[in-house]
Amino acid sequence: MLQNNKAVRDEKVIDFTLANSNNLLLIFTRNPELGKGKRRLAATVGDQAAFDIYKFLLDHTVAITKNLYAEKEVYYSEEIWENDIWDNQKFGKKLQVGKDLGIRMANAFQEGFKNEYQKIIIIGSDMLDLSQEDLEEAFKALEKNDFVVGPAEDGGYYLLGMKKFLPALFKNKTWGTETVLKDTLADLKNETTTLLETRNDVDYYEDIKDNDAFAPFLKHIKL
Repeated sequence: MLQNNKAVRDEKVIDFTLANSNNLLLIFTRNPELGKGKRRLAATVGDQAAFDIYKFLLDHTVAITKNLYAEKEVYYSEEIWENDIWDNQKFGKKLQVGKDLGIRMANAFQEGFKNEYQKIIIIGSDMLDLSQEDLEEAFKALEKNDFVVGPAEDGGYYLLGMKKFLPALFKNKTWGTETVLKDTLADLKNETTTLLETRNDVDYYEDIKDNDAFAPFLKHIKL
């Protein structure tokens, strides 16, 4: 079969191997709309800048995931957009279901395991401080551990991965607060878990004001 002919590396073969990967990457994203999303950031930089920054972060997320050796599914917050930055040939498209973030994530993981994926990782779509190599490292961590967590500086996490479903991870959390990581690690105290490097996500002006990558979006700020 194809795996015996390693010299053949054209795009069709690569797509074939991706489609048959046991790794699944879930990407949770908010449909980008002016005046919605990144509200804490918008409070300082304004709606248009917050919107442009979010689209910039979405483009980065596409760049670091499109060539990842994994099946990839984008979970939209509001509605599925067929013609957008997420290439239909590389990304499956689904809708988040559930009344809070925990239920929505739990449903996505459970569907992935039901479809017989063995290692499943979830990320958001607004992390500039994340690379394809980080995602590869996370999947590798699941070879020897049942869980992997990427801690965020604000007390949450930017990545969660697992080889088995643990319902407690998605319950009794105050989502979006500094207690999420602590409560999640408490749920994992009896499980084999790898912690990745702590990274900074983008929620507030202070998260980006000293990062040159965001300078083009902040020229209007006079603080």
